[in-house]
Order: sequence, then C-alpha cells, then structure tokens
Amino acid sequence: MDPIEPFRKEVESSITRALEEIHFVSSWNLEIPPAEIADFALPCFQFAKEMKKSPAVIATELLSKLPTMSLVSRTWTDGGYINFKIDNEKLAYITLETILKEKENYGRAERKGVEVLLEHTSVNPTGPIHVGRARNPLIGDTLARCMRLAGYDVVTEYYVNDVGKQVILLTWGVENIPPESVPKSERNKADHRLVGFYQKANEMMENDPKITDEIAEMLRRFESGDETIINKVRRTAQAILDGINQSLIDINVRIDRFVWESQFILDGSAKEVVERLKKTQYCHEEAGAYYLDLEEFGIKGRDTKFFFTRSDGTTLYTTRDLAYHLDKFKRADHVINVLGEDQKLGMTHLEAALKILGVKQAPENVFYSFVSLPEGRMSTRKGRVVTLDDLIEEAEERALEEVKKRRIDLPEEKMKAIARLIGRGAIRYNIIRIQAEKPIVFKWKEALNFEGNSAPFVQYAHARACSILRKAGEYEKIVDPYLLQDDYEKKLIRILARFPGVIKEAGEKRRIHIVPAYAHELASAFNQFYTYVPVLKGGDKTNARLTLVESSMWTLRNCLEVMGLGAPEEM
Repeated sequence: MDPIEPFRKEVESSITRALEEIHFVSSWNLEIPPAEIADFALPCFQFAKEMKKSPAVIATELLSKLPTMSLVSRTWTDGGYINFKIDNEKLAYITLETILKEKENYGRAERKGVEVLLEHTSVNPTGPIHVGRARNPLIGDTLARCMRLAGYDVVTEYYVNDVGKQVILLTWGVENIPPESVPKSERNKADHRLVGFYQKANEMMENDPKITDEIAEMLRRFESGDETIINKVRRTAQAILDGINQSLIDINVRIDRFVWESQFILDGSAKEVVERLKKTQYCHEEAGAYYLDLEEFGIKGRDTKFFFTRSDGTTLYTTRDLAYHLDKFKRADHVINVLGEDQKLGMTHLEAALKILGVKQAPENVFYSFVSLPEGRMSTRKGRVVTLDDLIEEAEERALEEVKKRRIDLPEEKMKAIARLIGRGAIRYNIIRIQAEKPIVFKWKEALNFEGNSAPFVQYAHARACSILRKAGEYEKIVDPYLLQDDYEKKLIRILARFPGVIKEAGEKRRIHIVPAYAHELASAFNQFYTYVPVLKGGDKTNARLTLVESSMWTLRNCLEVMGLGAPEEM
C-alpha cells in the first residue's frame, strides 16, 4: 500500500466533483509541488483556454466548490494554483501502520500480470567486464529489481554472442598460440587468463593475411551450422562467460537466463528470417549480399542499407538479432533492452526490419552513456582497461581500511564481511545514481566516497537504526502521531511515506537514479532525527520514537535491497 494514495484519491475525487458542478469534462493534471509549498497542486492554466477566464479567477471559483475533505487540512489559491496540504497526523498514522504491517514488503505493489523480458549486460565473451561496460549490468539489474517491486513479472536475460569474429578469433588464439607466448594474467579466472590469447591473436591477424583467411573460414563454417566448430567456440565462450558471471555475482547481479546467439543458426530461425526478408519489396541485392532499403523509414545517407546476409549467403549479427527478438516477443508481454548509446542506429534498423516483417511489437530500449577513465576510453583489444574485478578488489580494500579506523573492537573476519558490503555497495550506488544517458568519467575517489551522497552513508543510517533498536530491546510499538510533533519527526515521516511512489516511478518510467537520490534524502533525514531528537531517553515519547526508528530501518533496508546493496546491521 502507498500511504499517500488515499490522500491523492480524495483530492482527485474532490476536484472531479467541483469540475462536474461547472460542467467541465475535459482531462486535467494534478501536480506535486516542492514539499515546502504544498503536497498537491492543481494548475488552473490548463482550464483557461476552454473556460475563457484567467487561471487566478478559475482557481478562486473552483476552490469555493470543493467539497469538505477529511484527509486534507488546508486548501488555498496562489497565482493560478489550488494548493492542498494533507493532514500531518493522519499521514503519520497511515504511514507507520503500513510500514510496521508490511515490513520487508513495504513499497511492493500488487502484481500487474505483465511479463517483462529484460535483456542486459550481453558483453562479448572475449575477456573480463571492464568498468566502461559495468553500467549495463548495474542499470539492468537495478531496473529489474525496481520493476519487480512495482508489480511486474520480470525475467532477465543475457544474449551470448558466440558467433562473431571476436569470439572466433579468441578460439583460434587458444588453439594456435603457445601459452608461454601470452603474458600471464594477474588473476586465474578464465576471463582474465584467456583475454591475452585474444589480444595476441588480434595482433597476429593484423600482420598475417593467412590468419585473416583462417578466421573467415571458421566463421563461415560456424554460420553454416558446422556443429564441430560451434561446439569448439562455445567451449571457449563458456569458459569466459563463467568468469564474467562470477564477476556479476560478486556485484550482486543475478541473470535468470543465458541465450546463445548460435541457437538461431542451429534451429533455422535466422535462415527463416532471411527468406521472409527476401520476399519483401524493400529487399535488394548487391554483389551477392542482400539488404533492406530503409529510406522510407526515415533513415538517411549511407545508413539506409540494412544488410542481412553476406555475399556468401551467411547471416549477420543483425539477422540473428531479429530472430532473437521474434523469439522474445513469443515469451513476454513487454521486451526491454539495456544498451550502450553506440547501439542506437542498430536498434533503429532492427525496429524498421521488424515493421517490414509485419511485427507490431517493438522493444523498449534503455540507452546508457559509457564510463571512461580520465585519460580516455577503455579498450579490451589494446589492453588499457580497469576491470570490474579490479574495481571490486580495490573497493573492498579501501572499505576495510575505513572499517579498521572505526571498529578496532571487531574480529578480522567480521571487519572483512562489513567491508565487502560497503565496498561493493559503493560501486553499485556510484554508477546507478547518475542518469543512464549522462556520461561518467570514472574516478576512484568518487566511486569509493564514504561520505555524503554514497552507499556507505545510506548503509550507515541503516546500521544506526539497527543499533538503536538493539539497545532498546523489547519495546511497545506505539503509533501515535501526537507524540511525534517535532519538525525532524514530521519531515522523516513524510519522506518515509513517499517510498512506494518512488519505486512506482522508478519501475514504470525506468528512472532508477531517483532511488539512490531518495535513499540519500531518507538517510539524511534519519541522521538529523536521531542527532537532534532523544530516542532512548525520550521519556513518554520513547516507544513512539522507537516505532519511528523501526519504520525507518525497514524503509532503509528496502531501499538498499532494491538498489542491490547489502544492509549491514553494524558498521
């Protein structure tokens, strides 16, 4: 349950009745103004054209016709707006009662019965994930968590590119390059150990045309359905994928399903897509290769040609991606792709091709800007890279230093466990707090900031709440708004009440960055509350304030959970 929803419904119902009284039946919008102004506001500018009156006059007339409301304490006009202030005590009562009843389920909406297939990560299995691509799994996993909490049935999927030239080149390198000629990796994980073969093979190919021919022949055989080559490449790709998946697990990302690109060659669906496209009026041939002319779909210049076969008849990645999307649409009501901004043109081509195939569905794409280092973009091929594993290790080491400064009373293993939660949480939070479309220049100092707008700041607020409750022991839960009249208490309760609405917006509008912003606001308000308001020595208000502490603890915990962060009970 959303504590604010009853108040919103009463305001909307009252406005509807007032508008019906003056025979106004068009649609209208209610706004949420800054909290210091009001809780809801009705802008009357939206009625001015039809009513042929000034917004200020309309606001005054409508205000006089509003029925008496039981949950609203005050209504007034201001500059063409009707403002509504909800009853503080009633909001406090509903909010605290709801949180204490729902606990770990606070913020969870009723199931919508909508199946969502969310594809994310899908990095090529040629080496470890680097920081430049770390946004993909963290955005995808957090979005999946938000959408599940918002009532959607979400399945996450990783599309494994085991067909492309890169993974073929890696397989060739593993088979043909002596291990002693490849620099040893610092880590024994397969994704780190084998990437040297890929880099060495790429260097050799640039200087030896024969290797280029061998790679091309392997690719041709693969795409022709040669199971010997496919199985050989899959074994190499699987080894890399196992390493990648371990890195994802370490950062608390769980993939529900892995789909192999080669599947669409083996089951004939890629070939079926080719035959269907060839029969359309948009199909043309050029030097034996087939393409679609997409100029009619608003695509200009050199990009109008969408090739779906090579001159030798083999399919391209784009063709198999079409087959994959056709498969997705059979398995879900809604399809979402989390993609780098460099995929925008490719997805425009794909959506046009789907229309040509007569498919009415289209994927929803969430694009993100890449993460770069201060000295420039990262490159797996050139070896200039900070891997996700490097980042996790460094984060945990720095977190452990901070824990040791503060908690010398704890055994080493306990300190390391807390450091793991803090370090990994700092990485996730630092990345998801920035809007996906905005670029990030990765800096260690910012990623591992333990003060201010950071994961440790939110985690510490949760740990503080747990500490207060431990010291209190058993207590009588009292939901009495009249015992919580301090301004810090009122502010905290209003923020707690907003959590379900934040989750709804994050899940339905794909705006996950608002969750860490809310978490920081909540943690700040809780810190102010316990700093300036006595809880354990609150006299006859102690139990009511402990009830507020527990409500804050549950909401902070649910915030951390939906962001994929650990919720330590002590720090």
